[in-house]
Amino acid sequence: MPPKTKSPEERGILRTLILDAARSLFVERGIEAVSMREIAKKINYSATTLYHHFADKEALLQAVCDEDFLALASGMREIMQIPDLIARIRALCSGYAQFALQHPNHYRLMFMTPRTPCNMDITQINQGNTEQDAYAQLQLVVKAAFDVGLFKSELTEPELIAQTLWAGIHGVCSLEIALSHETWINWMNIEARINLIQIVMLRGLLNHPENLAH
Repeated sequence: MPPKTKSPEERGILRTLILDAARSLFVERGIEAVSMREIAKKINYSATTLYHHFADKEALLQAVCDEDFLALASGMREIMQIPDLIARIRALCSGYAQFALQHPNHYRLMFMTPRTPCNMDITQINQGNTEQDAYAQLQLVVKAAFDVGLFKSELTEPELIAQTLWAGIHGVCSLEIALSHETWINWMNIEARINLIQIVMLRGLLNHPENLAH
């Protein structure tokens, strides 16, 4: 008897199972060490089933990354409507940190696991589109703030400003995800650390840091 044809809903559920299993194994063991067969075994399906959904491991990895990066950008869309540029930058930093801490496994694969560059031939993300790309969102608001002279005059590259802000928040988040269980470090409150790194960075970047609210 041929296998029962799955409904679109059932196929969607199975696809999510595959993505979750792949993400978990990629983070735990490293992308190169994981096979399609191992991913299938984790969810009690055959490798053939995975190939019905994804052409190969590269396609599966790209699908996981696409889903996670789209989720990050989607969570920032409302923030992009904040009219005050500095408030919007701070909200983007906080929203990014919130995503990282609420979805540590996603974040590990996105930003803490070595992998090949995004495959532009198969990705579903239109990079540079602020509906789909969280980095494009940050670029947009930093460039807007740069264009109206909110940053110090010696800072002539808005891209450098955006990447510095990203690096600072990433550092706090990655330390929390990787080392928060270490008892030999007297970790301060994570919200306080996220807030302070924003204040420190913006005080060093802004023309008038005295107007920066805590």
